[in-house]
Amino acid sequence: MNQAKMVRAAAVQIAPNLVEPEKTIEKVCQTMAEAASKGVQIIVFPETFVPYYPYFSFVEPPVKQGKDHLRLYEYSVSIPGAETEMVAALAAQHNMTVVLGVNERDHGTLYNTQMIFDGEGQLLLKRRKITPTYHERMIWGQGDGSGLKVVQTPIGRVGALACWEHYNPLARYCLMAQHEEIHCAQFPGSLVGQIFADQMEVTIRHHALEAGCFVINSTAWLTEDQINSISQDADLQKGLRGGCFTAIVSPEGKLLAEPLREGEGMVIADLDMSLVTKRKRMMDSVGHYARPELLSLLVHEESTSPMKSVKGDCHAQY
Repeated sequence: MNQAKMVRAAAVQIAPNLVEPEKTIEKVCQTMAEAASKGVQIIVFPETFVPYYPYFSFVEPPVKQGKDHLRLYEYSVSIPGAETEMVAALAAQHNMTVVLGVNERDHGTLYNTQMIFDGEGQLLLKRRKITPTYHERMIWGQGDGSGLKVVQTPIGRVGALACWEHYNPLARYCLMAQHEEIHCAQFPGSLVGQIFADQMEVTIRHHALEAGCFVINSTAWLTEDQINSISQDADLQKGLRGGCFTAIVSPEGKLLAEPLREGEGMVIADLDMSLVTKRKRMMDSVGHYARPELLSLLVHEESTSPMKSVKGDCHAQY
């Protein structure tokens, strides 16, 4: 059941602070305050926005990435930590659901992590991207099935995936089967070029239609100075432009506001939650349009660990 009839949503397109990465979180807080002044109830930030997406990994060969990779370790987020406490406090202050992407440091490994805070400041979900894409595999570890969850909030049932996880149809179906109503998508932005933005549009609009849910999609933005700081090679710089499509999509696949394709800003739209039922009346992929006796999904929801402990006497008793 939908908890709210109308929900005001914001998808953020924003540039990180590459010079002083510890201050990127300040931009998050400032943007939340601005969104709150506009009545926003749910806000979505880009993929691994805090402290920044590892753009260097796309344009530098692995043998040259060590220094930049270690710098990313230095500024990455511990969960819980100071950054999560700041976001939680503001989420409660503004009564706002917040979806934030971070580089999470867990001892010796970094993860592409998505966090969902509710309007009381509770961290409802911390999930890790299940498979980093291509160059990202040099940067992040893999997530597990424990994060493939939809969480209940006062504004509806909220789920999230990062970037090319949207090309894993079983991951998407897992969220759909949990009756996701608002899907939060995060992409890096300023990457690959226009073709990435075109593909992104097709992807998020398709998920909205197939899932019968709203999609809030956020991409980051790099300035020319930031691009120059990442690479001086003019040919490689081409791969650090374009690829931005910050948008909000209805369950009918319609764009609810003009998307942002360049520059910083917010896309804000009001979500009429009755459209979820309207779409699913015609086509509910996990309900009357499903055939579970023919096709079904098996999910391993347990967290993975490099060590398992067995208590008691481990010797066989006869």
